[in-house]
Amino acid sequence: MNHLFRAVLAMCVALSIVSATPVVADAQEVSLTGSGSSFVDPFMQKLASEYHKLHPEIKINYTAKGSGTGIKELSDKTTDYGASDAPMTEAQLKGAAGGPIMHVPLVMGAVVPIYNVPGVNQPLAFSGPVLADIFRGKITAWNDPAIVKLNPGVKLPDADITVVHRADSSGTTYVFSEYLSKVSAEFAKAPGTGTAPSWPAENKTGEKGNAGVAARVQKTPGTIGYVELIYALSNKIPYGSVINAAGKPVMASMEGVSAAAAGMKNPPADLRMSITNAEGDAAYPISAFVYVLVYQNQADATKGKTLVDFLKWAITDGQRLAPELHYAALPEPIVKLDQAKLDAVVAK
Repeated sequence: MNHLFRAVLAMCVALSIVSATPVVADAQEVSLTGSGSSFVDPFMQKLASEYHKLHPEIKINYTAKGSGTGIKELSDKTTDYGASDAPMTEAQLKGAAGGPIMHVPLVMGAVVPIYNVPGVNQPLAFSGPVLADIFRGKITAWNDPAIVKLNPGVKLPDADITVVHRADSSGTTYVFSEYLSKVSAEFAKAPGTGTAPSWPAENKTGEKGNAGVAARVQKTPGTIGYVELIYALSNKIPYGSVINAAGKPVMASMEGVSAAAAGMKNPPADLRMSITNAEGDAAYPISAFVYVLVYQNQADATKGKTLVDFLKWAITDGQRLAPELHYAALPEPIVKLDQAKLDAVVAK
C-alpha cells in the first residue's frame, strides 16, 4: 500500500510540474512592406537588417522608389508604411485612403552639391544664390566669375555646366529646391519648391534616385547634381561646401546637420518642419529630417503593433546606427515627440 501511495504521489507531483510550466508558442511571423525616399535608403536597410537579427520572425522590407512614390503607395494602401524627405501636402493628406497619416521623423541628413569638373579635385565652395543660378540656367560655365570669386586660386575650366536633377518625384529635390527658394527670390519664382519642379536650365539631364544622380555625375565630366551625403561619400564623388546663413562655408557633416536642428524652436504639432538655411555658425544649410509615414488607424492589429514596436526601436536604440552611415541622430526632444505620436497609433 505504501508503494502504491508513493507512486500516486510521484505522479501527482509530475503532473503539477507539467501544468505549472508555461507553454511558449512560436513567435508569429510578420512582414512589413514600405517604400519611398532614396535619401534614407541606406539607413533603412541597416535598420531592417539589425532589427531582423533581434527579431528573426519579423521582416522589414523597404524599397527606394522616391518620396513621391512612397507617399502614393501608402496613400493607396499598397504598403504598410512610407518614407519621405518632403512632408505631405494638405491635399495629399486629405486624399489618403486610410484616414489620418502621421509624420514620424526617423533621422536627419544632408543634401550636398556633387560635381565632376575636369582638373578640379579639391572641394569647391558654393553659395546658395550661385547654386540657384546654376540650377535655373543663369550660370552655364564652370569659369563663370561668380564661381571663380568663391574659389580663389582654383583653376576652373572654360567648360559648359550640365545640371543633373532627379527624374522622379523626389524628397531630396524638395529639400534642395526649398533651400534654393529661401536664398534666391528668382529661384522661388521659377522653378520654385517641389518634389518634381520643371528645371529651366537648358543643359540638363534627369536620373532616378540618389544613386542614379550620383552615377551620372561620376561618369560625366562637366556635371553638377545633388544627393544625400552618403551617396557622395560611398562613390567618392567630390562635393562642395555651402555658405550658410551666418556667412560661413560649411562642409556637410553629422555635426553640421545637428547644429541646424539645434536652432529649431517650438516644432509644430504635426512635426512637418524645415531646417534648411538654419541660423548658427556651424549649421549646414541643406539639412533635413526624413519622415516615416504611418496611418494612425491600423487595419491590421498585428502589423500595426509590429510597425510601432519597430519604429520605437528605430528612434531610440536604432539611432546608434546613424553615424556610421553619415546621418545625424535625432535630437532628444524630437524622440520624445515621436514616441507620443507612436503611442497614438491604434488598431481599427
